[in-house]
Amino acid sequence: MAIIPSGKITSASDQGIGPLLRAWREQRRVTQLELALRADSSARHISFVETGRSRPSEEMVLRLAEHLDVPVRERNALLLAAGYAPRYPETPMDDPALDAVREGIERLIQGYEPYPALVFDAEYHVVAANRGIAMFLDGVPAALLEPPLNTMRLTLHPQGLAPRIRNLREWRGHLLDQMRRQIALRRSESLRKLYEEVAAYPLPESDDSPEQADPVPHFALPMRIEHEGRTLSFISSTSTFNTPMDVTVAELAIETFLPADPSTVKYLHSLLP
Repeated sequence: MAIIPSGKITSASDQGIGPLLRAWREQRRVTQLELALRADSSARHISFVETGRSRPSEEMVLRLAEHLDVPVRERNALLLAAGYAPRYPETPMDDPALDAVREGIERLIQGYEPYPALVFDAEYHVVAANRGIAMFLDGVPAALLEPPLNTMRLTLHPQGLAPRIRNLREWRGHLLDQMRRQIALRRSESLRKLYEEVAAYPLPESDDSPEQADPVPHFALPMRIEHEGRTLSFISSTSTFNTPMDVTVAELAIETFLPADPSTVKYLHSLLP
């Protein structure tokens, strides 16, 4: 199992922005000179900021964060550490200010039916889902369906979808790799704890042999899941908002499941009322 970095990078430091900036730069494996060239600055200035000898302007903090691909939430932490007010609000999902976002998401995932689609936040909690998701939930214990519904927990829990996923070892590996990338990007302690929980779930006893070769060639790893005696095959795609200016919106992801073979397409359309 890969070692995941600790989640301390997101905390505003009493020592100022220097340690946070250095941690993000090292995490991205960028030298002071490389960062300076990208941000139209100098290696000397970057060095002075990291050692606390110089206080960057608010504009420079945001420029450095942009070139280090720092998530929106952590950009606020950098601004606070440098002595500035946070730039990006974190609006509750039920706030009227996000009515357009919610309505747009609902129209998008409903328009995707009968194919499954859902929306989740930075902690993989489900924010919205269409009717196509219902087939995945058949037979799942009520305890796993209590809000907030968590996609990783639901998928990998031994009483969740895991026993029905025919290529569980491959799909589990894909999901855990995805979580490791998100932890490296966001350095979230709560996400790290979720990873440790789901990574520790035992594999079903029946899942002790390699998956047989799939006769249908795929352009991406499919999730092959059993439903009412049939094996359905899906390719998952995840999208996010471009240039978000709000923490909540920045951390939303829309996941859609595209049927990966003709039989799955036919079956899903047969479920239409």
